[in-house]
Amino acid sequence: MIIAIDFDGTLVRHKYPSIGIEVPGAVITCQQLATAGHKLILWTMRSGVELQEAVDWCNGKQIPLYGVNRNPSQLVWTTSPKAYAQTYIDDSALGVPLKRDGEDVFVDWELVRGYLLATGYLTSTK
Repeated sequence: MIIAIDFDGTLVRHKYPSIGIEVPGAVITCQQLATAGHKLILWTMRSGVELQEAVDWCNGKQIPLYGVNRNPSQLVWTTSPKAYAQTYIDDSALGVPLKRDGEDVFVDWELVRGYLLATGYLTSTK
């Protein structure tokens, strides 16, 4: 599967243009998805220097990226700027489980991981 994953509020807590602290469970789940053979696309509104910082953060956390704001394999069948993925994990997506810490809202990766296990995206969290 191809999975598009947002950055701010999903992998890290909101602190744009800086990089917030890691959302608990985000890195390990992304690593497990990649190990399971899924292709991860960083899908973010960041651009320029801030985008490169997000890419560098992912690289530093050993989250392999198949694409950044695009799906490289879709160019053979469309020129649409919307990155094609089978699943999108984003703190702004309807139905994505969220946690709240004061004014800050971010993805609840424990519940996301449970969903990924239940649907077969992941077969183990080890």
